[in-house]
Amino acid sequence: MAVSFAPLWLLVLLAIAQWESSVGASSHSMKYFSTSISDPSQGEQPHFVTLGYVDDQVFVHYDSHSQKMQPRVSWMEKVGKDNPQYWDRETQRERGVEEGFRVDLETLRHRYNQSEGLHTWQQMLGCELRGDGRKGGFWQYGYEGRTFITFDKETLTWVAPVPQAQITQRKWDALSPQNQYFKSYLEEICIEWLEKYLSYGNETLQRTETPNVMVSSRKEVADGMETHTCRVEGFYPRDIDASWRRDGEVWLEETFHGSVAPNADGTYHYWLSIRIDPKERSRYRCHVEHDGLQEPLDVALKSERLQGGEGWALWQAGGWWERNLTPAVSRCEHS
Repeated sequence: MAVSFAPLWLLVLLAIAQWESSVGASSHSMKYFSTSISDPSQGEQPHFVTLGYVDDQVFVHYDSHSQKMQPRVSWMEKVGKDNPQYWDRETQRERGVEEGFRVDLETLRHRYNQSEGLHTWQQMLGCELRGDGRKGGFWQYGYEGRTFITFDKETLTWVAPVPQAQITQRKWDALSPQNQYFKSYLEEICIEWLEKYLSYGNETLQRTETPNVMVSSRKEVADGMETHTCRVEGFYPRDIDASWRRDGEVWLEETFHGSVAPNADGTYHYWLSIRIDPKERSRYRCHVEHDGLQEPLDVALKSERLQGGEGWALWQAGGWWERNLTPAVSRCEHS
C-alpha cells in the first residue's frame, strides 16, 4: 500500500493502526512512533515527528520545529518535577534520532535508486504488559509505508522482508551488544517505564468505565431476514470480549464487526452485527464481558421490538431502556 503521498500526521496514524492490528489488545502498553519525511516542498510541515503513547493516550510529543520533547497530558508534568533531567534527556535523544533519520533517508533513496522527492522513514517500537502478566514488545522500521526491517528479540537478529534491507540486516546482526540492549529495553526497561507512567497517570489510565450496550434491529424488506447490531459504548479499559451467541455458543456465521475505536473522552466503542432468520430470533444473544461489568451481560432479541419497523434496546449501569421506533408508537421503560 503506497502512502508516500500522505501528510506526516496521516503516516503516524497509519503506523499506529498497523501496530494495533498486529499485536491485538493488551492490558497496558507504551509505544513510540517516529516518522521522517524527505520532501523539498514540505513547506510549513515539520519533517520529523515523534509521538509517545501510553495505552492509546498521547503522553509526549516531539517535532523538528520545536526540537523539544514536550508533555501532552497533565500527569506528565509530575515526571519532570520528580526528575529534573528528564525532559533534557528525552529531547537530546530525539534530536539524535531526527539527525539519524535524515541520513537514513538519503542512504535509502540511493539504495532504492530513487530521485529526490517525497520519501518516508518510520520507526515503531514499544512494549506491552498483558493482564495475565505476560510481556511483549516490538521494534521495527518502515520505508515508504512498508515494513523494511524488524527485530526478533528471541533470536537477537533482524528480519529483512525486502532485498534492499539485507545490507542493513547483515550490519545490524553483527552488532551483538546493541541487539542485546534492544532485547533488554523491550523486556525490562520499557516495562519499568510503563509501570512508572501508569502510576503517574493512575486516575485516567487505570480507571474503569462501564460499557453501555445497545441493540438495534432492522427487518429486510427483500427477503424477510433481520439485521441486529450490538453497539458497545463508553467503556474503559480497551480490552473487551463481545460476541453474538446462539444457544450460548459463539456464532460467527453472517456476523460482521468493526474495530475497537477511541472516543473523544478517552473511552472506547465497538459494534458487531448479525443477520438471522426472524424465526430463530429467540436463540441469539449479544454477549459482553468487560472489567466494568460485575458479570457477563447477555442482551436478548425480543420479538415485540420489530413490530412495525426498527427498534432498539439499551443497557446502562442503572437498568434497561427499550423503544420501538414506529410513527405511531413511542415507548420508553426503565426497569
